[in-house]
This record gives sequence, C-alpha cells and structure tokens, in this order.
Amino acid sequence: MPNHALLNNIEHKDLRIHTARGPEYGDAVMSALTFPAEFRELQAHYPIVFAKNADGNGFDPLALFGFQQGENLFLDGAKWDAPVIPLTHERQPFLIGRGGEELSVHIDLDHPRVASGSGAGAIGEPLFLTYGGTSEYLERIASVLRTIHDGLEASTGFMAALQELELLEPFVLEVELDDGSQHRLEGFHTIHEERLAALSGQRLERLNRAGYLGAIYMAIASLSQFRALIDRKNRSLGLPHARHR
Repeated sequence: MPNHALLNNIEHKDLRIHTARGPEYGDAVMSALTFPAEFRELQAHYPIVFAKNADGNGFDPLALFGFQQGENLFLDGAKWDAPVIPLTHERQPFLIGRGGEELSVHIDLDHPRVASGSGAGAIGEPLFLTYGGTSEYLERIASVLRTIHDGLEASTGFMAALQELELLEPFVLEVELDDGSQHRLEGFHTIHEERLAALSGQRLERLNRAGYLGAIYMAIASLSQFRALIDRKNRSLGLPHARHR
C-alpha cells in the first residue's frame, strides 16, 4: 500500500532516491499516462494510444512500453533504452499535493526507490542539503511535478474535444512473432483519421486555435513506433524479425 507524506526537510532530511532503472524499482509497467504537451517528444519513441479512464466516462492518453501488463520493452538492465521517459513515470516516487491553491511535493515513503542515508557512502540522490536547503535533484522534481500538473489540466479540454468530435476509434493490433507466438493488443483507441480529414475548416481551425491539432497529428505519427516496439519484443526473445498485421 502507498504511504504518502508531505515532504519536509525535518522528517525526511536523510531520504535519498534510487535513480537506476529496473523492475525492482517499479519500472516493469506496460504504459504511462501522458498529456498533449509531451506528445511531440514522446512520439519519436513510443506509440501513443487512448484508454478509458477509471470512471469509464472519458479517456486518457498513454505511452505504450509493451504488449501486456508488466512488460516494459525499454528496460535494458539498469537503464531505460530511450532518451526520454514520460514525466508521470519519471516523477516516481513523488506526487503532487494541494493545500488550497498551493501545490506541494508529496512522497510515497514505501516506494522501492526511497532509501535513507547520509554521508559520503550513502546511495541515491539526496533530497535536502546538509543545512536544510533543497537539492538540485529535488528542485528538478518540483519542476517536473508542476509540468505534469499543468499538462494534465490542459489535457482535460483536449480529450473533451476528441470525444465531442468523435475522433477516437477502438483498434486491435495482432502480432505474430517469428517463434509463432500470437499477441493481441486491444482495449485501446486511436485517432479516427477519416473523421479528422472530414472535419470542416471551421472545426479544424477551432482545434488549431486551441492548440490541439498539432497534438492530434503527433498521436497519429506515434503509431509508426509500433514497428519498433515489435522489434523490441523480438529482441527480448532473441528473434530478429516479426510479422504483424
């Protein structure tokens, strides 16, 4: 169970964060929540798809790392084999807290990345300096959390526009690897390109003025990364090629 706490430099002065990558640090996940402001950077590495959210009334954009739960094909030993990681995953074990209008940094004290120690031999990135100031690492995390907060707020209008214009459609991806094993990816949605192309100039202009049109095209472009993801799947099995349809 998560153990969230408001981060402070008294109770948590000796906390450190493991920044290596691996399943033991919670990186064995199939996807991560993303938002339109990230699409341009992420689309060069991950397929971006859309999935029903927890209440079933809306959708969330996701960056895919694998084809099944618990599979992250970007993990390579203790490193992540891509130059960028979706911020909602990179920020772990930190969370955004709110007290009135003020945002604050919270931490999951039971997350496997959290360690404790001081002195030259301590392992992990420190959160606070010797005399209580925040470390460069924690300052960066605070900036990441603010970016996530702003990005998710902007994502609400983006997703509402996609639903209003019926621009999401379900899709199924069937993959046959060279060992003959079958993989079926379903339960996700993509942009309905024919409906997008059929929109009136006025509606396209509305999307563009809202800053949504570029993100839509980035999501479409990201689907080309499925080929690379299949290649990663084959390499994980020691296979050079795959057939897909």
